[in-house]
Amino acid sequence: MSDPNLGRVLAERYRLEELIGRGAMGRVYRAKHVLLDAPVAVKFLSQTLLNKKMRDRFKREARSCFLLGQKSKHIVQVLDYGVSEDEVPFYVMEYLEGRDLGAIVKRETIPLPRFLNLAHQICLGLQAAHQGILLEDKLCPIIHRDIKPSNLLVVQDPDMGESVKILDFGIAKLIQDDAAQTSHFMGTLAYSSPEQMEGKELDGRADIYSLGVVMFEMLAGKMPLRAETHSFGSWYKVHRDQSPLTFAEVRPDLKVPKILESLVLQCLSKNPGDRPSSVGEILQALEPMEHRYSPGRTIGRRIESTLQRATLPGSSGNGEGTPVRGRSSSSDPDVICRLQSWPKGKPVAEIVFPHLLPTSGDPLVTVWIMLPRATIQSIQASDEGSSCYSRFMGMMSPHPMVLWLTVLYISVAGTGRRPKWLPSYLDLKQSRNLETARHLAQQGCYRLLFFALEDPQNCQYVAKIHLTAANCQMLRQWADQSVQMPATQPGLGKDYLRKELERAKPQILQQIEQRLRR
Repeated sequence: MSDPNLGRVLAERYRLEELIGRGAMGRVYRAKHVLLDAPVAVKFLSQTLLNKKMRDRFKREARSCFLLGQKSKHIVQVLDYGVSEDEVPFYVMEYLEGRDLGAIVKRETIPLPRFLNLAHQICLGLQAAHQGILLEDKLCPIIHRDIKPSNLLVVQDPDMGESVKILDFGIAKLIQDDAAQTSHFMGTLAYSSPEQMEGKELDGRADIYSLGVVMFEMLAGKMPLRAETHSFGSWYKVHRDQSPLTFAEVRPDLKVPKILESLVLQCLSKNPGDRPSSVGEILQALEPMEHRYSPGRTIGRRIESTLQRATLPGSSGNGEGTPVRGRSSSSDPDVICRLQSWPKGKPVAEIVFPHLLPTSGDPLVTVWIMLPRATIQSIQASDEGSSCYSRFMGMMSPHPMVLWLTVLYISVAGTGRRPKWLPSYLDLKQSRNLETARHLAQQGCYRLLFFALEDPQNCQYVAKIHLTAANCQMLRQWADQSVQMPATQPGLGKDYLRKELERAKPQILQQIEQRLRR
């Protein structure tokens, strides 16, 4: 039987296109904003809950979720609220394409760096909710009550790589608060704390218990608690009395740091008072592990040590590797760049490519570009800071890939400025590209080498572009995570980033123009 809602337009704005979810609380549709031509998700309150009290609570729920989404990027955003022609309330959310954490856990092993990244984001979202939102001038903490893998959506973010969004905030709480509406347990049996199953008043530690189950499952691929039957009584007995399994019992081959295992098992304590007191406490415990268990730290320290020990060519040292003052012109990075010629294997054409330029020390990170001489002269005549910009986008799945974008904002006589987009793609499963990403993060800058079509033998101009601290941190994270990711289909990753670039161009231009106006 076809769904009569499909094709329907709500509030003259949202056309319902596909049913993508259903449950006791209602239905969720993929829809399109007909004026903006943008995808959204629309959630309806269930027909069985259409009484005044539930309508009022659903409206407050929409407002609460709106405020939560404004507070944290790790909580799905609510965009609008309304009532349909047949008087069914609905609210509109951002439409997210991704995979829920449950699907990932079933099909993939999550390595430690990736686990730490995902767990950190989940904690940030929960922390924002537990700290509360202002409703009617009162600070109200929000407890999720149904933290589980299927409510944690992992999406590809062009700036962050993998980004976690927490779904379905507060619906179960709204239902549970009304004893007249339901006499049955609301939540998910395998992930609920003992006090939740006992119907007690809850605080953030109930979510922390559920998070403990999720974290164990992410690492081991299996549950820490097992019930004989999938009944309320069986699961209640397990959560109340059964000690959680250890990682060694579930996966003898799995190596989990003792400090992390202790943290997860502490979250699974039967008594709320024995768990971490807040999500902030979990974040503090995760932070040193994020630093310690990052594959790039050893390489980063080695690069830093080499930079400190390097003796510049043409100068004298004291025999102990101590740096001396002064430098010869041959060691100046800009001079080295100006001495370069266009590679014989590259066509004489308007192309761009990244290159690690060898030196006596660490290689210089460079991007080589060929343009008409007049264009180069226009860039050279302008202030470098107002004509050259950089941006990075990255993704880990289906294949670890980074889009390294340089934008030239060039003055053209009589027409103002126009952008020149210079994308380079780094397949992080290729060792040379991975090395480039690490050096780029370490050095915090790169140089643009400009060659003229009319004279490819000589570098015409060198511009230096500095990266922000956030750029450097992102590059390190992507490089570290890529080591643990499988090599699949790099073409898919590149196609995705190309599309994201096209979508991001208007925003990038707006940011550049705002900088120019300062």
